[in-house]
Amino acid sequence: MSDSAGWASAPAAHRDAIEAETARFVEVVEGADLAAPVPGCPGWTLVDLVRHAGSVQRWFSVLLRQLVQQPPRSRDVDLQLPAREDGYAAWLAASAAEARSVFAVTDPEAPMWAWGADQHAGFWVRRMLFETLVHRADAEFAVGRRPVIDRDLATDGVDEFLVNLPFAAFFAPKVADLRGNGETVRFRCTDTDGDWLVRLRPDGFGIVAGDEGPADVTVQGTAGDLLLLVYGRLDRRSDAFEVHGDEELLTRWFAHSAF
Repeated sequence: MSDSAGWASAPAAHRDAIEAETARFVEVVEGADLAAPVPGCPGWTLVDLVRHAGSVQRWFSVLLRQLVQQPPRSRDVDLQLPAREDGYAAWLAASAAEARSVFAVTDPEAPMWAWGADQHAGFWVRRMLFETLVHRADAEFAVGRRPVIDRDLATDGVDEFLVNLPFAAFFAPKVADLRGNGETVRFRCTDTDGDWLVRLRPDGFGIVAGDEGPADVTVQGTAGDLLLLVYGRLDRRSDAFEVHGDEELLTRWFAHSAF
């Protein structure tokens, strides 16, 4: 597993990064054609992407403010959507401001319900960060830009994805079929110390800590490219990656790990 500059244990860094990533997202959206299709989210336009990202920030903020102790029955919140499409950039910025106001009064170590591995408020801050970052990248792809992602932040993002993926079957049903008889998939960063070995078991899968042995298949790339890969925004067959080992196993992984 990675030790990416302490990102996973630094809630303040996650909070600051949400604000920075949202600001970059807003900069992409301002003046853009909001009817443009979003390659990473088939069927969505740029305005759909912005509406989703801001809505998630506002919903997560409600969960954090309430420190919910069980799965919420509804996702209905007051979104305060803008009356006109040209108001969406400012609305997204206001969504991030709402989140930051909640972070200011929330202890990241406070126990609360979360769908992933960490049952504390900090889970939702970290999750909000990578939800925002990946959709910022989606917006850049939509306007013809190649996203640039801080390597330590991206390393933490790959870790967050792989740590929580085993718990995602309730909204990503194919994850439940990621089972096996000890087969291993390794994701390795070429520009940081990020290195994750995932083992498929008869009852599920998970990261194997401290195992430096060979894997059945290994994918190597920069941290930023690996983050976009695990989220399905880049193709593993592109020149950005080196792949060694069982291609069929890797095909099975990506067919069932869509988030």
